[in-house]
Amino acid sequence: MSQEVPDHNKSTNVRQRRRRPPVPLLWRAGLAIGSRVAPALAGRVAETLFFTPPRPRPRPSTDPLPAGARHRLVATPAGEVAVWSWGRGPAVYLLHGWGGRAQQLGALVAPLVDRGFRVVALDAPGHGASAGRRSSGPEFARSLAAVVERFGPAHAVIAHSLGAAATVFAMREGLAVGRLVFVGPPADPLVWAHRFAAALGLTRAAREELQRQSERRLRARWADLPLLPVRGLPEPPPLLVVHDRDDREVPWQDGAAIAAAWPGARRVDTVGLGHQRILRDPAVVQAVAEFVAEAAPTCGHGRPRAADGCEACALEAELFAPDLRRDVTRSEGARAVSAGSPRAARPAAQWTVE
Repeated sequence: MSQEVPDHNKSTNVRQRRRRPPVPLLWRAGLAIGSRVAPALAGRVAETLFFTPPRPRPRPSTDPLPAGARHRLVATPAGEVAVWSWGRGPAVYLLHGWGGRAQQLGALVAPLVDRGFRVVALDAPGHGASAGRRSSGPEFARSLAAVVERFGPAHAVIAHSLGAAATVFAMREGLAVGRLVFVGPPADPLVWAHRFAAALGLTRAAREELQRQSERRLRARWADLPLLPVRGLPEPPPLLVVHDRDDREVPWQDGAAIAAAWPGARRVDTVGLGHQRILRDPAVVQAVAEFVAEAAPTCGHGRPRAADGCEACALEAELFAPDLRRDVTRSEGARAVSAGSPRAARPAAQWTVE
């Protein structure tokens, strides 16, 4: 199933600037020569360069971090990562792409919180406010898994670009996710590695050294990084793929191929939004929020139900269901009486939803 979101100011996408080469000209010339003279050394230097993400300055005017967030640092195998959370309810995780940050997905926060979800966004290692200088798909994946372990089961993960491949890698390593949304996903992130090596003029021996060094350091095989074919997932969860036909970073065909290969996946195609503006487009945000909310467990109020229960249901139980209130508080009151505390013995249901 696929649908198309209309063209939104397409001319802005046409004027997109081409990305600068990832490595300065002198470095490229030196590595091209070095890979022929000392391929092992050139491969190690190239490995460092390839896995060092850019650190662009944040742009508050276009990438706002919604107000009211609870900020924490969470320990992961790649160091501490910065995490923000909003709202209460089933957890929905937001994961940016290479060179990105949590703020880029900020437009999704309010619609999801309004639908009764807890939204958790993180800066991947080496990105934004998180520690480290180097990063990679496996480190994205393991950081996401560590954050899910800290904040609770993932009702859904919404991932942009490389974040989509990293999410699948995390699932292959055991992360459970109820629903998935991939925005501008690459079918095979290794394409970037091959282009990088070609741009540097690396010899085959230097390319092989780059791969060996990274696989040893990351404890992951390059062969496990591509999102396609869909493997290692006994029951792939429901997936929505959103991709712009004018995406210059990741070809639209990648998203289409992923949706075609993923059992039961849906696809939304946009025009004129490119690789970044798609994250802020109101129609896209609405489609994503509605997809995430489709299968949320609900209570009698039609709201997603948190693990600790719906607060409205809790209030109703306290005010209008005295039998339930007595059941909930009986054991606590008995303990308080035995302890000789009149105040503690007073029946009072306690409800906590974090």
